[in-house]
Amino acid sequence: MSENTPETPAPKVCASKIFELSGSKFAPDVAVELWPRIMQHKWLMSEKLGRDVGVRTACIDYLENMEQARKEFMAYKRLDHLNEMGAQTVSREIWDTISDSQPPKQLIERKIILPLTEEELARKHGVVPPKTIIFFGPPGTGKTHFVKAIAGILSWWYIEIVPSMLMADGADKLGANLRNVMEKARQLEEAVIFIDEFEEIAASRDMATRIDKSITNEFLKQVPLLKNQGNKILLVCATNYIRQLDAALLRPGRFDCIIPVGGLDDEGRKTILKHYLSRLNTGDVDLDRIVALTARFTPADIEYLFQKVAQLAFEGEYTTKQDYKVTTDTFVEVLPLIRPSLTDEIIEEFRQDSETYTRT
Repeated sequence: MSENTPETPAPKVCASKIFELSGSKFAPDVAVELWPRIMQHKWLMSEKLGRDVGVRTACIDYLENMEQARKEFMAYKRLDHLNEMGAQTVSREIWDTISDSQPPKQLIERKIILPLTEEELARKHGVVPPKTIIFFGPPGTGKTHFVKAIAGILSWWYIEIVPSMLMADGADKLGANLRNVMEKARQLEEAVIFIDEFEEIAASRDMATRIDKSITNEFLKQVPLLKNQGNKILLVCATNYIRQLDAALLRPGRFDCIIPVGGLDDEGRKTILKHYLSRLNTGDVDLDRIVALTARFTPADIEYLFQKVAQLAFEGEYTTKQDYKVTTDTFVEVLPLIRPSLTDEIIEEFRQDSETYTRT
């Protein structure tokens, strides 16, 4: 959306124009603030009616309905920002694909979901809902999935910001693009803003280049601005490498929660396996055996496993021209082709990071 508002005239000229159009007198300092809003209102009325609305009509309508006109313009502005930022709606069902035993589902429900959905009770007891969160953990453990699930259960917009998008105009413009995105985010309502690969834009400044330092500095400025807004915005950043983040971001005051997202237990894998099995043409599948065979599989590993199984079933039926049902043997055939992402070294490093950085 582009209002194409012309340059605002001098204060006395603004006062004279408004008086000429509406018969209302305003002090020059007030008139100079009103004039661009009147022109924005003219643009908005023209957009809604599909024809050019005269300045006199827009001026009179705005002065008679200032509060409502301002709300309408901000609503249109938010919609424009949502479109520009690629906002999506997310199904509430995603939350149910996460096992109750999978860390950190219950923590997220208590610390994030409940304070945001039970607002009056939270206010009664002085609970301040979080506005900024970091998820950290090994690749493929479901950090993005958790963020989408939060947006789904809250019924908020989901907006993902990838560092490569911010770098589209070159590294020198990354800081300016980040500032522009965060300014738009502050004007939204009920949105989960997700920044993946957070270490790419908020790395430690100790060994950083001039550009990298400026980007981290910009983010340090933007976080407090976002937190001080009274709107319903949740900023969630995710990283596989929390040790690479700048120390200033990890201190209390910047992010409300720093939450580890690790591997799955048996119950967690069973929940995800059931979800994917429901999409296949299955025969006799020993779920407990598949759970045991997928130890140290991340959610991403399990998704890849089912892609391989589905392709095998598809090709099998195409070749034989007979109904192909996925069984335990199908998984036994495919599993040796997939190496689990989690190793002893990764698990131990994650344990150490969890002890060092977790704050809930």
